[in-house]
Amino acid sequence: MQHDDHACRGCAAAPEQVNLPRRRLLAGAAATGAAALTGAQAAAATPEARAQYADPETPGLPAIDMEIDPARTALVVVDPQVDFLDEGGVAWGVVGESVSEQGVVDNLERLFIAAKATGMPVVVSPHYYYPQDHKWQFEGTLERVMHGIHMFDRNGPLNLEGFEGSGADWMPQYKKYIEDGETIVCSPHKVYGPEQNDLVLQLRKIGIDKVILAGMSANLCVESHMRELLETGFEVAVVRDATAGAKVPEGDGYLAALINFRMIANAVWWTDEAVTRITRGA
Repeated sequence: MQHDDHACRGCAAAPEQVNLPRRRLLAGAAATGAAALTGAQAAAATPEARAQYADPETPGLPAIDMEIDPARTALVVVDPQVDFLDEGGVAWGVVGESVSEQGVVDNLERLFIAAKATGMPVVVSPHYYYPQDHKWQFEGTLERVMHGIHMFDRNGPLNLEGFEGSGADWMPQYKKYIEDGETIVCSPHKVYGPEQNDLVLQLRKIGIDKVILAGMSANLCVESHMRELLETGFEVAVVRDATAGAKVPEGDGYLAALINFRMIANAVWWTDEAVTRITRGA
């Protein structure tokens, strides 16, 4: 993708354009679908990650849960895009370890497959930056980073020039689910939460008040989506191994998010549990 020449103030010059090859291919529909629904073959969170981020043996908080009502529940996926989830993406250096530990790429596909197989509405909240967004006069810390590395850049809101195969594009294996004519693709969010896009409107207009939430990244866009959805009257179950976070000297973004998921969400599920519940709920 050809990026505009605007670099955010205070950042180093933008790196050379990253070649973002499609490193993963779609498997055959039948084989992939069966594996995803049963969990028998798909990559999952590693044993080491499950141990590292295990729930406390003696919880101090009450256990609550969310029941799936097929008429009122949707799968919401945040930022299922190349820059976060592909090894060639510009954020892979900080999120790649967590994405791999949790098995996020395959787990998101399992959720897509389960929702599509049962007719559950699927809504995607993407993250895009257009050339005018690089003229913002102030940014937060990670906004500055994302602008500086041209993360999620597109040439403009009214065209798809340079989109195919770019860092802003969907992961290749998700395209048949997102581009099936049924999935709702919202307008982009520009910082972290959905306050400035049409996610809440789209959900309300189809009668949804329960959300199964997944995507990237855990302590930023996913947590911000969770908080806003809760504040606007939705029940939210977060799929803990279908998200991941940056690991930087300042801390482990995934752990930070997991703590807040446990404290704030209506439910926190593993992908196996979410897929089973979606399938049974149908």
